[in-house]
Amino acid sequence: MTSSLKRIAILCFALLTIALPAMAGELNLSVAASLKEVINELSASYTAKHPATTFVKNFGSSGNLAGQIENGAPADLFISANTEWMDYLNEKKLVDGSSQKSLAFNSLVFAGTTTKKAASMSDLPKLDKIAIGSPKSVPAGEYAMSAITKSGIEQQLAGKLVMGKDVRECLMYAELGEVDGAFVYRTDALQAKKAKLLFEVPQSLYSRVVYPMALTLKASQNEEAKAFHLFLQGDEAKSVLRKFGFVLK
Repeated sequence: MTSSLKRIAILCFALLTIALPAMAGELNLSVAASLKEVINELSASYTAKHPATTFVKNFGSSGNLAGQIENGAPADLFISANTEWMDYLNEKKLVDGSSQKSLAFNSLVFAGTTTKKAASMSDLPKLDKIAIGSPKSVPAGEYAMSAITKSGIEQQLAGKLVMGKDVRECLMYAELGEVDGAFVYRTDALQAKKAKLLFEVPQSLYSRVVYPMALTLKASQNEEAKAFHLFLQGDEAKSVLRKFGFVLK
Protein backbone atom coordinates (compact mmCIF):
# COMPACT_ATOMS: atom_id res chain seq x y z
CA MET A 1 0.00 0.00 0.00
CA THR A 2 1.37 3.45 -0.95
CA SER A 3 1.82 6.13 1.68
CA SER A 4 -1.02 8.18 0.19
CA LEU A 5 -3.39 5.23 0.34
CA LYS A 6 -2.35 4.58 3.93
CA ARG A 7 -3.14 8.16 4.85
CA ILE A 8 -6.58 7.87 3.25
CA ALA A 9 -7.26 4.60 5.08
CA ILE A 10 -6.19 6.09 8.43
CA LEU A 11 -8.32 9.19 7.83
CA CYS A 12 -11.39 7.10 6.97
CA PHE A 13 -10.90 4.98 10.10
CA ALA A 14 -10.54 8.09 12.25
CA LEU A 15 -13.70 9.62 10.81
CA LEU A 16 -15.64 6.42 11.45
CA THR A 17 -14.49 6.16 15.06
CA ILE A 18 -15.50 9.78 15.66
CA ALA A 19 -18.85 9.60 13.89
CA LEU A 20 -20.21 6.26 14.98
CA PRO A 21 -20.61 6.87 18.74
CA ALA A 22 -22.45 10.17 18.14
CA MET A 23 -24.81 8.55 15.64
CA ALA A 24 -25.41 5.55 17.86
CA GLY A 25 -26.57 7.71 20.79
CA GLU A 26 -28.53 10.30 18.83
CA LEU A 27 -32.28 10.51 19.45
CA ASN A 28 -34.64 12.52 17.25
CA LEU A 29 -37.58 14.08 19.08
CA SER A 30 -40.65 15.52 17.33
CA VAL A 31 -42.53 17.49 19.97
CA ALA A 32 -45.52 19.86 20.16
CA ALA A 33 -44.30 23.47 20.42
CA SER A 34 -45.95 24.08 23.79
CA LEU A 35 -43.62 21.51 25.40
CA LYS A 36 -40.42 23.22 24.27
CA GLU A 37 -39.15 24.39 27.68
CA VAL A 38 -40.05 21.11 29.37
CA ILE A 39 -38.29 18.95 26.79
CA ASN A 40 -35.25 21.22 26.65
CA GLU A 41 -34.82 20.96 30.41
CA LEU A 42 -35.44 17.21 30.58
CA SER A 43 -33.21 16.34 27.63
CA ALA A 44 -30.37 18.40 29.14
CA SER A 45 -30.83 16.63 32.47
CA TYR A 46 -30.87 13.25 30.75
CA THR A 47 -27.72 13.98 28.75
CA ALA A 48 -25.92 15.04 31.95
CA LYS A 49 -26.56 11.56 33.33
CA HIS A 50 -26.14 9.71 30.02
CA PRO A 51 -23.37 11.56 28.10
CA ALA A 52 -23.47 9.08 25.22
CA THR A 53 -27.03 10.16 24.38
CA THR A 54 -27.60 13.35 22.40
CA PHE A 55 -30.83 14.86 21.12
CA VAL A 56 -32.00 16.43 17.88
CA LYS A 57 -35.21 18.31 18.73
CA ASN A 58 -37.91 19.36 16.31
CA PHE A 59 -40.67 21.55 17.76
CA GLY A 60 -43.78 22.59 15.87
CA SER A 61 -47.49 22.03 15.38
CA SER A 62 -48.56 18.43 15.91
CA GLY A 63 -50.06 18.19 12.42
CA ASN A 64 -46.91 19.41 10.71
CA LEU A 65 -44.74 17.08 12.77
CA ALA A 66 -46.97 14.10 11.94
CA GLY A 67 -46.75 15.02 8.26
CA GLN A 68 -42.96 15.17 8.44
CA ILE A 69 -42.79 11.74 10.09
CA GLU A 70 -45.13 10.34 7.44
CA ASN A 71 -42.81 11.72 4.76
CA GLY A 72 -39.76 10.02 6.24
CA ALA A 73 -38.29 12.66 8.57
CA PRO A 74 -36.10 11.07 11.27
CA ALA A 75 -38.02 10.66 14.52
CA ASP A 76 -37.64 8.32 17.49
CA LEU A 77 -40.28 9.85 19.76
CA PHE A 78 -43.42 11.80 18.88
CA ILE A 79 -45.31 13.92 21.41
CA SER A 80 -48.54 15.45 20.13
CA ALA A 81 -50.85 18.05 21.67
CA ASN A 82 -53.90 15.94 20.85
CA THR A 83 -54.80 12.32 20.19
CA GLU A 84 -55.88 12.98 16.61
CA TRP A 85 -52.39 13.21 15.12
CA MET A 86 -51.12 10.33 17.23
CA ASP A 87 -54.03 8.21 15.98
CA TYR A 88 -53.20 9.30 12.43
CA LEU A 89 -49.64 7.97 12.68
CA ASN A 90 -50.86 4.86 14.48
CA GLU A 91 -53.21 4.07 11.59
CA LYS A 92 -50.28 4.53 9.19
CA LYS A 93 -48.30 2.06 11.35
CA LEU A 94 -45.60 4.68 11.93
CA VAL A 95 -45.73 4.66 15.74
CA ASP A 96 -45.65 1.79 18.21
CA GLY A 97 -49.16 1.85 19.67
CA SER A 98 -48.13 -0.25 22.66
CA SER A 99 -45.72 2.53 23.75
CA GLN A 100 -48.37 5.26 23.74
CA LYS A 101 -48.70 7.05 27.09
CA SER A 102 -50.35 10.28 28.24
CA LEU A 103 -47.50 12.59 29.23
CA ALA A 104 -49.56 15.49 30.61
CA PHE A 105 -52.68 17.65 30.29
CA ASN A 106 -53.28 21.35 29.69
CA SER A 107 -56.07 23.89 29.32
CA LEU A 108 -56.99 26.58 26.82
CA VAL A 109 -56.90 30.28 27.74
CA PHE A 110 -57.14 33.68 26.06
CA ALA A 111 -54.14 35.97 26.59
CA GLY A 112 -53.12 39.40 25.35
CA THR A 113 -52.03 42.95 26.07
CA THR A 114 -55.26 44.68 25.03
CA THR A 115 -56.88 47.29 27.27
CA LYS A 116 -60.29 46.40 25.82
CA LYS A 117 -62.61 44.25 27.87
CA ALA A 118 -61.86 40.58 27.19
CA ALA A 119 -63.11 38.64 30.19
CA SER A 120 -65.11 35.93 28.45
CA MET A 121 -65.92 34.39 25.07
CA SER A 122 -68.85 36.80 24.69
CA ASP A 123 -66.42 39.77 24.70
CA LEU A 124 -64.39 38.53 21.73
CA PRO A 125 -66.60 39.95 18.93
CA LYS A 126 -65.73 43.45 20.22
CA LEU A 127 -62.02 42.88 19.51
CA ASP A 128 -60.32 43.65 16.18
CA LYS A 129 -57.77 40.86 15.79
CA ILE A 130 -57.47 37.46 17.47
CA ALA A 131 -54.63 34.98 16.93
CA ILE A 132 -55.47 31.31 16.61
CA GLY A 133 -53.43 28.34 15.50
CA SER A 134 -54.41 27.00 12.09
CA PRO A 135 -57.07 24.41 13.04
CA LYS A 136 -55.99 22.02 10.28
CA SER A 137 -52.59 21.37 11.84
CA VAL A 138 -52.46 23.10 15.26
CA PRO A 139 -54.39 21.36 18.06
CA ALA A 140 -54.69 24.61 20.04
CA GLY A 141 -56.42 26.11 17.01
CA GLU A 142 -58.74 23.12 16.77
CA TYR A 143 -59.63 23.43 20.47
CA ALA A 144 -60.18 27.18 20.00
CA MET A 145 -62.46 26.72 16.98
CA SER A 146 -64.52 24.27 18.97
CA ALA A 147 -64.92 26.87 21.73
CA ILE A 148 -65.77 29.61 19.23
CA THR A 149 -68.37 27.47 17.46
CA LYS A 150 -70.00 26.23 20.67
CA SER A 151 -70.13 29.84 21.96
CA GLY A 152 -72.09 30.83 18.85
CA ILE A 153 -69.70 33.62 17.83
CA GLU A 154 -68.14 32.10 14.73
CA GLN A 155 -69.86 34.47 12.30
CA GLN A 156 -69.08 37.49 14.48
CA LEU A 157 -65.37 36.68 14.36
CA ALA A 158 -65.26 36.31 10.57
CA GLY A 159 -62.31 38.29 9.23
CA LYS A 160 -60.84 38.87 12.69
CA LEU A 161 -58.89 35.64 13.08
CA VAL A 162 -55.13 35.70 12.43
CA MET A 163 -53.77 32.21 11.80
CA GLY A 164 -50.50 31.10 13.42
CA LYS A 165 -48.30 28.17 12.38
CA ASP A 166 -48.25 26.92 15.98
CA VAL A 167 -49.36 28.01 19.44
CA ARG A 168 -46.08 29.81 20.16
CA GLU A 169 -46.47 32.02 17.11
CA CYS A 170 -49.93 32.97 18.38
CA LEU A 171 -48.42 33.91 21.73
CA MET A 172 -45.75 35.97 19.96
CA TYR A 173 -48.46 37.96 18.11
CA ALA A 174 -50.13 38.65 21.47
CA GLU A 175 -46.83 39.62 23.12
CA LEU A 176 -46.02 42.08 20.33
CA GLY A 177 -49.50 43.61 20.43
CA GLU A 178 -50.12 42.67 16.79
CA VAL A 179 -53.44 41.17 17.90
CA ASP A 180 -55.76 42.00 20.78
CA GLY A 181 -55.33 38.52 22.15
CA ALA A 182 -54.62 34.90 21.31
CA PHE A 183 -55.91 31.46 22.13
CA VAL A 184 -53.01 29.65 23.77
CA TYR A 185 -52.46 27.01 26.43
CA ARG A 186 -52.36 27.99 30.06
CA THR A 187 -48.69 26.94 30.22
CA ASP A 188 -47.88 29.32 27.33
CA ALA A 189 -49.58 32.21 29.12
CA LEU A 190 -47.48 31.48 32.21
CA GLN A 191 -44.35 31.87 30.04
CA ALA A 192 -45.47 35.22 28.59
CA LYS A 193 -43.51 38.35 29.45
CA LYS A 194 -46.04 40.98 28.34
CA ALA A 195 -49.30 39.22 27.52
CA LYS A 196 -51.59 38.52 30.45
CA LEU A 197 -53.98 35.64 30.93
CA LEU A 198 -57.31 37.38 30.30
CA PHE A 199 -59.66 34.45 30.86
CA GLU A 200 -59.80 30.67 30.91
CA VAL A 201 -61.90 29.07 28.20
CA PRO A 202 -64.66 26.95 29.80
CA GLN A 203 -63.76 23.27 29.57
CA SER A 204 -67.29 22.50 28.37
CA LEU A 205 -66.47 24.23 25.07
CA TYR A 206 -63.62 21.95 23.95
CA SER A 207 -62.24 18.47 24.57
CA ARG A 208 -59.55 18.10 27.22
CA VAL A 209 -56.02 18.93 26.07
CA VAL A 210 -53.88 15.81 26.32
CA TYR A 211 -50.28 15.16 25.24
CA PRO A 212 -49.89 11.56 24.07
CA MET A 213 -46.37 10.32 23.41
CA ALA A 214 -45.16 7.22 21.60
CA LEU A 215 -42.04 5.74 20.08
CA THR A 216 -41.99 5.53 16.33
CA LEU A 217 -42.10 2.02 14.92
CA LYS A 218 -38.45 2.31 13.83
CA ALA A 219 -37.38 3.28 17.36
CA SER A 220 -39.45 0.67 19.19
CA GLN A 221 -36.44 -1.68 19.32
CA ASN A 222 -33.95 1.10 20.14
CA GLU A 223 -32.85 0.65 23.78
CA GLU A 224 -31.79 4.29 24.15
CA ALA A 225 -35.11 5.55 22.81
CA LYS A 226 -36.97 3.19 25.14
CA ALA A 227 -34.89 4.39 28.09
CA PHE A 228 -35.69 8.07 27.43
CA HIS A 229 -39.36 7.21 26.90
CA LEU A 230 -39.34 5.57 30.34
CA PHE A 231 -37.51 8.57 31.85
CA LEU A 232 -40.35 10.84 30.67
CA GLN A 233 -42.74 8.78 32.77
CA GLY A 234 -40.64 9.14 35.95
CA ASP A 235 -40.67 11.45 38.95
CA GLU A 236 -38.15 13.97 37.58
CA ALA A 237 -40.18 14.50 34.42
CA LYS A 238 -43.38 14.87 36.45
CA SER A 239 -41.72 17.47 38.66
CA VAL A 240 -40.58 19.53 35.65
CA LEU A 241 -44.00 19.28 34.02
CA ARG A 242 -45.66 20.57 37.18
CA LYS A 243 -43.13 23.41 37.41
CA PHE A 244 -44.18 24.65 33.98
CA GLY A 245 -47.86 24.44 34.84
CA PHE A 246 -48.86 21.16 33.21
CA VAL A 247 -51.43 18.90 34.86
CA LEU A 248 -50.69 15.21 35.25
CA LYS A 249 -54.18 13.79 35.82
